This record gives sequence, structure tokens and C-alpha cells, in this order.
Amino acid sequence: MPTINWFPGHMKKTQREIKENLKLVDAIIEIRDARIPRSSANPDIDKLCEGKPRVILLNKSDLSEAKVTKMWMNYLSSENVRVIEVNCLNGKGLNQIKPTLDLLLKEKHDRLKAKGLVKIQMRVMVVGIPNVGKSTFINKMAKNNIAKTGDRPGVTKSKQWIKTKMDIEMLDTPGVLWPKFEDEKTALNLAFTGAIKDEIMDVEELAYNLVKRLQVFYGNKLKDRYKIDEINEDPLETLNSIARRRGCLIKGGEIDYNRIAVILLDEFRGGKIGNISLELPNEEVMGE
Repeated sequence: MPTINWFPGHMKKTQREIKENLKLVDAIIEIRDARIPRSSANPDIDKLCEGKPRVILLNKSDLSEAKVTKMWMNYLSSENVRVIEVNCLNGKGLNQIKPTLDLLLKEKHDRLKAKGLVKIQMRVMVVGIPNVGKSTFINKMAKNNIAKTGDRPGVTKSKQWIKTKMDIEMLDTPGVLWPKFEDEKTALNLAFTGAIKDEIMDVEELAYNLVKRLQVFYGNKLKDRYKIDEINEDPLETLNSIARRRGCLIKGGEIDYNRIAVILLDEFRGGKIGNISLELPNEEVMGE
């Protein structure tokens, strides 16, 4: 798999905007994909946010393996960082955000109250890589369709302030990815979950690599979903079995790899194969 270079100008602009607007906010809300908490984090975010209090939302937690998500919550938490598992589509977990921010900002709020301020409006910056659910989160919090959403990475183009009924005002920014994917496993994780556009990937190779990864820890889920008898040592043979069961064949009985690749990726991303986590806190990648 080739090294991916993808750093559009608007992403570079976003990094500059984050640094410029930090002084306007009390805290950061960072959204990650619960299935890949390491790969879906921008590696520059710690440096960019300069020690600001941060709440990490592990989104799409309905698609990840619950016990692994709990491990990540413990691993990522610190004095200045709190972690909440959420589902931005149905709003699960979002009611924990305000009390979590209150806890992180308690000292600052106590100082303001001592000066006689009764109503405190918190201002937060919302950050996250493309397609991790940032716009869905903002729309859910604002309870209207302010932020433009879409399944194509990088849909949000410019910053905007959004008010909520929780006394939280949110600053939206476009999704951020880093300039270069040196680590193939990180690039694959992002591609599996749709954070990298399918148009720049070979979907057939991607599906093969997904089967290769899943059959190590989630072989039974593959067997159950696709009604195959066994997991073959060769991932290609496992993929072939899945394709035959789904009738993805072309003239002469050959495998239609493009068709089965699209089905497999769609069903993984939609959680139809089951609850799956691709990374552990103490290991680079599950299955490696």
C-alpha cells in the first residue's frame, strides 16, 4: 500500500485557526471514532491545544466492542482530559458533557462566581478529523441542522459559533487530518472506517486487508454474518468464501471482487458484522 499524501489547503488553514481561536474558548471537545481511538486522533492536537481542558468523545461507541472502549476511556483520561463514550446520531452520552466540563472548569468558574458572575456561558472548540461525526454532534447539541453534514470527508468548510441550551457555545472548525500517513496501519484504519475517501483507495485491496484484520480477533463474527463454514488461514480464501455466499460472482463463476469489497466495507461501517474495535490501548493494532 503506497504512502498517502493528503493535506488540502483548508486543513492547513484549520490548524492555523485552532491556534488563533484558542484564546476565545474555555475548553476543547475532541471527537474520535471509538473503533480506532488512536488512528482517529490528530497527532498534532496536544500541541495545538496547548494544555486546554479537553473532553474526548468516543463517537460511534455503538459500533465498537464495549470492553475495549472502557479500556480506552481509562487510558486516555488524565487530570485535564475526560473521556465519554457517545453516539452522536441518537444522542447517547451527550448529557454527560456539561457536568464533565463543569468539573474540568470548576476552579475557573469558582473564581468567576466569587466576582459575582451568576450565569456562566462556556465556550468550547469542537475538533476532529473528517467523517468522525463532528457535524452530527453539533447538530444534535444545537437541536437543528446548523452544521452541514455528509458522508464525504471534509464537508464542513468554515468555522462557525453555535449556541446550545446547555449554556455551552461551540466553535466549529473543519475536519483536520495530518500531512502524511507514514504508518500503513493508521491509514488502513482510517480507510476501513471511511475517514479517507474510497476514491483514493483500492477498495478490493482494502476489503482484503479488512478480512485479514478481522479474522484474527473476530473470525466468529465473520462466520456468523456471512454463513461461512470456516475461516481460512489465507484471508483471500476467506474473502472468496464470503463472496460465494453472497453470490458475488461473474460469468464463469469467478469472484466479483469489487462487488464483495463494497458490500463488506459497507456492512463493517454500518455495524452489521458486529461490534468491532480495531485498536487496543497497549497495542498498536488488534490482530498484529
